[in-house]
This record gives sequence, C-alpha cells and structure tokens, in this order.
Amino acid sequence: MCPPAVIAAVALGAAQAGMSIHGQRQQAKTQEKMQKNASLAERQRHLQEMSASRLRERQEMTSAAQAIQESTKKAREARATGRVSAGEAGVAGLSVDALLNDMTRKEAEYSFSVQQQQQFQAINRDLAFQDGAMQSRMNLLSINKPIAQPNYLGAVLDGAQTGMSAYSFGSDSGLNDAINTKFS
Repeated sequence: MCPPAVIAAVALGAAQAGMSIHGQRQQAKTQEKMQKNASLAERQRHLQEMSASRLRERQEMTSAAQAIQESTKKAREARATGRVSAGEAGVAGLSVDALLNDMTRKEAEYSFSVQQQQQFQAINRDLAFQDGAMQSRMNLLSINKPIAQPNYLGAVLDGAQTGMSAYSFGSDSGLNDAINTKFS
C-alpha cells in the first residue's frame, strides 16, 4: 500500500493537470468563438464596402448618361437654331453644313470624353475591388491563426512535477512523516 503522503502528492499533481487541461480547452473554445465573430464581421465589412462602391458606380453612370443626354439635347437645339437662323438670313450651302457638322463634332467629342471617363472610372473601380478583396483575405488570414489545442503531455508532466515537488517539500519538512503517521 502507498503511503498517504504519496497519494496526496499524486492527487495534487493530477488535480493540477486536470485544471490545466480544462483551462486550455476553455481558452481554445473562446479563441475559436472570437475568430468566428471577427471573421463574420470582416466579411460583412467587405460586403458593405463593395455595396457602397456599386452604388457609387450606378450614381456615376446615371450622372454620365444624364450629361450625355443633356449635351445631345443642347446640340439638337443648337443645330435647329443654326438651320433656322441660316434660312432666315438666306444663307445656305457648304458654310451652313460646316457649321452644323462642327456642332455635331463637338457633341460627339463631349460624349466620347464622358464615355472615356466612365471607362477610366470602371478600371479604377475594378482595381479597388481587387485591392479590397486582397485586403479582406489578408484580414481573414490575420484573424484566423491556428488555435493552440490542449497540451495533455505538458499538463501531465507539470502535474507530476508539482506532485513530486510537494512530496519533496513534505519529506524535507517532515510533513510526510506526520501525514503517514496520522493516516496509518
């Protein structure tokens, strides 16, 4: 039969190992939950960023379409006014055609510049989407680092060391003899 002091030291070591393993499990669960919540928040942030960019894109496209439409309307009015003015003045021929063609050219140049600006904005937006997606991936990688799992061997060894230290202290102080005598 084992002396009671040895049993007490082993029990102390086992209790420490059990508490250590329990604490490590709780810490891993908590970290897992925190990572899950942070990942969810990052995905939501990225979706909101993309939605805001798409809304801005629609607004810019509507604004550009309205500008082209307004330009087309003004160009038609200017050509009509030019034809009427030329007719009232009795002017006809190549000079009137040249004036009307110049107005049409200016309208086309304006429409082209607005469309080209839309293309540049689309390229910039695509680059921003790619950058945002990469940043979100990097954020998710920094959030979701490996979670330390319980170290059973380390906990058992630490518990054994605690038990041995307690037994050694009891031997040095005479406490083990008192325990053994009392429970014998």
